[in-house]
Amino acid sequence: MSFEAYDDYEQSERVQKWLRQNGLSIVVGIALGLVAIFGWQQWRNHKSGHQAEAAQIYQQIQNALLTNKADTADALIEQMYKDYADTTYAVFAASGRAQRQAQAKQWDKALASLGWAESHATDPQLKSLTQLRMAQVALAQGKPADALATLDRMPAKSYEVLSQELRGDVLVKLGRADDARQAYQAAKSAMGEDAPQNGALQTKIDDLATAGKQGA
Repeated sequence: MSFEAYDDYEQSERVQKWLRQNGLSIVVGIALGLVAIFGWQQWRNHKSGHQAEAAQIYQQIQNALLTNKADTADALIEQMYKDYADTTYAVFAASGRAQRQAQAKQWDKALASLGWAESHATDPQLKSLTQLRMAQVALAQGKPADALATLDRMPAKSYEVLSQELRGDVLVKLGRADDARQAYQAAKSAMGEDAPQNGALQTKIDDLATAGKQGA
C-alpha cells in the first residue's frame, strides 16, 4: 500500500488498529528501507568513482598512443580488461586495440579484441557496432562466410546503411549476386536519395548488372 493510501485512511479505526498490531514491523521495514537506500547511494558512488578511474586510464591509453608508446598502451588495456571490464571505456579500449591490429593486418588478434568487446558491451548500439567491425575484419581476412554469420547476429535495423552495404560486399564475395543486389538496394533505401554515398552504392549495383550481362 502506498503512503498516499495511508493518508486517505489514517483516521479510520481499521488502520489505527492495524498500525498498533504491526507497528514493530513497520519500524523494521522503514529501517531496512533506509539501509537499502543508503546502500544504493554507496553503490552509485562506487560506480561513479569506478567509471571515473576507467576514464582516466582510457585517457592514459590515448596519451600513450599519441607518444608512440604502444607497449604502455597495451599494458593499460590489459589492466582495463582485468579491473574495469564492466565499463564502456574497456570496450572502447578493446575496439581501439582492434583497429590498430587490423591496420597491421593482424586479423586474428583484431577479431579476438573485438570478440572481447562484443561480449562485454552492454549497450545494444555499441554491441552492434562491434559486430559490424568484426564482419569488416572477417571480410578483409578473406572469410566472407564468417563475416555473413556475424552480420546475421546484428539486429535488422541496426546501422542499416553500413550493415546492408557490407552485407552486399560479403555476398558478392560469396558469388550471390542477386542477394548482394538486394542488400545494396536496402542500403540505398535506408540512406535516402540525397545522401553523398548514394553514388558509390549505385556504382556497386551497376557493376553487378554489368557482370551479369557479361556472364550471360
